[in-house]
Amino acid sequence: MTDDSQSIAAGRHLDLRARRGWEFARRRRGRGVVAIVAVTTERRLVLVEQFRVPLGAPVIELPAGLVGDEVGSAEESLFDAARRELLEETGYASDHWRGETVRVTSSAGLTDEIVTIVGTGDAVRVGPGGGVDDERITVHAIPLDELVNWLDARAAEGVIADGRVWAAPMLATRFGLA
Repeated sequence: MTDDSQSIAAGRHLDLRARRGWEFARRRRGRGVVAIVAVTTERRLVLVEQFRVPLGAPVIELPAGLVGDEVGSAEESLFDAARRELLEETGYASDHWRGETVRVTSSAGLTDEIVTIVGTGDAVRVGPGGGVDDERITVHAIPLDELVNWLDARAAEGVIADGRVWAAPMLATRFGLA
C-alpha cells in the first residue's frame, strides 16, 4: 500500500498523521511490534504488568516490544526481537518457538500499528526480567486454567488487562502450547 498520509505533528516517539480526513498515530522507530504467548512446562502463561501513563493505571500485557528499534538492529528478525523482549521483560527464555504467527491491530481507529503475536513453549526463567532503562515491569506466571479468575481479581483491584491477554489461552491452543 502506498503511504498517502501526511505528517501533521511529530513527537519524540510518535508521528501524528492524516489521511483522507482521518488522524492517526504512527511510531517513529521500529519495523513493527511483536507480542509473545509464552507458556512454561507447568502450563503457566508468562505475563507482564506495568503502569501505563496514558491510562493512569497498571496494565497486564503479553511480553512485547518493537522489532528493529535498537541501534544496529535494523535487520532484526521478528523471532530475534521476540527472544530479546521475552528475556528483557520477563527473564524467561525458550528454544521452542512456533513458526505460525497471528497478526492483530493495536487500535484500528487510533494507529496503523499491526502487532504480530508469536508463541513459545517450555519457557524457563533464566534471569530477573523487569525490563530495561526506566521500565518497571512485574512478571507473572499464571496457570492457564486460572487466568480468567486471576484477571477478574486483578480488575477488581483497578488493574486493566490488554485484550490480547484474554485471548492468550485460545492462542496458546492455536500454537500447540496448551
